[in-house]
Amino acid sequence: MLRWFAVVKRWWAVRRVRRALLGVAVGAVLAGVVSVASLVWVRGGAEGHIFTEADVPDAPVALVLGTKVEADGNPAPFLTARLELAQRLFDAGKVHAILVSGDNMHADYNEPEAMRRWLVDRGVPRGKVVLDYAGFDTYDSCVRAKRIFGVDRLTVVTQSFHLPRAVSLCRHLGIEANGVGDDSVRGRYTMKWRISSTREYGACVKAVVDLVSGRDPVHLGRRETGVDDALRES
Repeated sequence: MLRWFAVVKRWWAVRRVRRALLGVAVGAVLAGVVSVASLVWVRGGAEGHIFTEADVPDAPVALVLGTKVEADGNPAPFLTARLELAQRLFDAGKVHAILVSGDNMHADYNEPEAMRRWLVDRGVPRGKVVLDYAGFDTYDSCVRAKRIFGVDRLTVVTQSFHLPRAVSLCRHLGIEANGVGDDSVRGRYTMKWRISSTREYGACVKAVVDLVSGRDPVHLGRRETGVDDALRES
């Protein structure tokens, strides 16, 4: 009798392990399917709206999405590359104002101020650079560009791996958006580029969830006229 109980117990334990492994496998497959489907959907939303720097259509505004600022207050290389691209678009007359959107959640960390300082130091008129202090993620930046700053048409500027998601979000939110992507840092920061590119799978899932839920940004606030004022300035 004891031997029979031991056999049953062992059989039940093996069954539980198999069921757990099956659950993990099914979960992994479903997660992979959702991730790939989200990536395809996001890229489909940006199809036909990603251009080279030379070919991008003119737009009133360039939306530069924020990323890391160094401890000394200067933009890190990925952000510097975005700013260089936005400056060239402005100098070429392809955009007439630059909306810099980034993280300023803490008093000692300020992406928009660092971006404006960089641009102004290199000749972009201060009045042509508009700050969005509450661009805590790509979705928030796109929603706020539309609802807070009243932008209906723009050119998104970011790294090329990030660009389809940013352009697609803007377009699904009602902005006539095109995009230009930077690849200049790819060769110098290969590992960071690969990691960031891989993260886009999860980020695209989040983008779909944000759009479907229609969530408000972390901070919405009142309508601001900064972009209108910048475009009126001669």
